[in-house]
Amino acid sequence: MLTVLRLLAAPIFFCSLLFEYRLSACGLFWFAVATDVADGRLARARGEVTAFGGLLDHASDASFVCLGLVALSLSGAVPVALPFLVMFAFVQYVLDSRSLAGRELRASFLGRWNGILYFVPLGIVATRNALDLSWPGDSVVYALGVALGLSTMVSMADRTWTLVGVLRSGSGRA
Repeated sequence: MLTVLRLLAAPIFFCSLLFEYRLSACGLFWFAVATDVADGRLARARGEVTAFGGLLDHASDASFVCLGLVALSLSGAVPVALPFLVMFAFVQYVLDSRSLAGRELRASFLGRWNGILYFVPLGIVATRNALDLSWPGDSVVYALGVALGLSTMVSMADRTWTLVGVLRSGSGRA
């Protein structure tokens, strides 16, 4: 339920950022962080971990960050390419993990950190604006967006390289 609530919050977060409803955006951001931390722990504690639950969790995260990053890109806070790179990276992650066939998602080291760090520019902007702060400035957020875009491309290239190597070896395990 926590995961589904985060998924439902994503378009409201997008609108809150886009139309500068600062308190709403900040509250929704921290709600998303709290539910992202809690849902996996709760599922493990209750013995309810499933491949579908993992996929839904990551899809909720991807929806939340992609929509938030689209809103930030429309205001020029992050590069326009960033939300699209995040979306393509998530699709690649799902497809080459074969999660649609019921397998668990497998994140690379860089991919795992990217997934966490995609929340950072959203949190900076939402929290900074709600508290009416001037720091960190727009240039810091934009530079972070550029760095995330580059690390996402590296992560996607690494996943592709690994998949090609596995397929060439003939083991069929990707």
